[in-house]
Amino acid sequence: MPTESDPVAADHPVTAGRPVAADRPVDADRLPLRRRLLPVIVLLLLAPWAAECSWGGFAIDDFLPVLIFLGPMYGGAAILIRETARHLGAGWPTIVLLAAAFGVLQAGLVDQSLFNPDFLDDTQYADTRAAAEATLVPGLEFSLRQAFDYVGNHIVLTICAPIVLIESFLGPERRLRPWLGRPGLLVVGLIYLLGSLFIFSDINDDKGFLASPLQLAFAAVVVLALVATALLPRWRRPHPRRTRRAPYPLWVGLPVVLVRLGSDLAPGWTGVAIALGLAATVGGLIAYWSSGNGWGQRHVLVAGTAGLVMAAAFAYLVPPYSPASPAAALAGDIAVTVITVALVGGAWWRLRRASPAVHVAVS
Repeated sequence: MPTESDPVAADHPVTAGRPVAADRPVDADRLPLRRRLLPVIVLLLLAPWAAECSWGGFAIDDFLPVLIFLGPMYGGAAILIRETARHLGAGWPTIVLLAAAFGVLQAGLVDQSLFNPDFLDDTQYADTRAAAEATLVPGLEFSLRQAFDYVGNHIVLTICAPIVLIESFLGPERRLRPWLGRPGLLVVGLIYLLGSLFIFSDINDDKGFLASPLQLAFAAVVVLALVATALLPRWRRPHPRRTRRAPYPLWVGLPVVLVRLGSDLAPGWTGVAIALGLAATVGGLIAYWSSGNGWGQRHVLVAGTAGLVMAAAFAYLVPPYSPASPAAALAGDIAVTVITVALVGGAWWRLRRASPAVHVAVS
């Protein structure tokens, strides 16, 4: 089986033995503008679909409004996170940590769903309020159960899965390099800011809720701590491969599936403890596997999209936010299945066709 001579270098561009940050896309001047912007536009649209539609949150006739109104916020955040990591020459730990920071920012400061006990009362998820209140954090008055769900879904669905999918469709020469320069990043940053302000204003007008200063300060501190951790230099240093072999790529998805199934084993604080323990264990296991020989982009694809596949599979069992006709709800679930299979299957086929083993370091 052919392999690359230096698998670590695939995720960390080096010059004279030292990792360097890429300030602009490789061969950017040689590519037509549409090819340079295509992955950016796709990520702008895929992030809101994965965040809100992939698990059955909306019927099929609401897909387009979701992309239009939530694309600037969700898609903008995904682009900024991906580009920040790739410009720094960092790997997936940075992306995951920045995704967690975005999850807290979104749920704690933008839509403030984390602190608003009435947030879901006008949806078909109003009956989840009692379960959420069973894990309220004293003093801050937010549900740790909801925090795990909200932030975890943003990490897995909004940020990581869309980035993994798009990078898997690209060739190795573009997969780990920035797509945008500084002007492009400024434009995307403005799009994200305007999209977030629009959602904040719309929800504030609709819900009439504003978190307390203590709650807002707590969320801001957590966001800053996660961002500071994500930007540590250690995530930009390549690490030597271990002699152990990475498992077959499909096995990497099994622990992620177990997290999804095990996170709802028990109610209350016991259930939260189990969910957090499973997530930490699986994260450590994937980090352990990724340091072995043979770890490649197909492993990354399975690890990053297993949560999306599980969300699509369970979409048939959950209602959309707003009541919809059975036909529209079913059509939406079928569309989710078709889109998910096409994206994940197409990315897998693309990697198999490109190379049997395309290695990527995950720090």
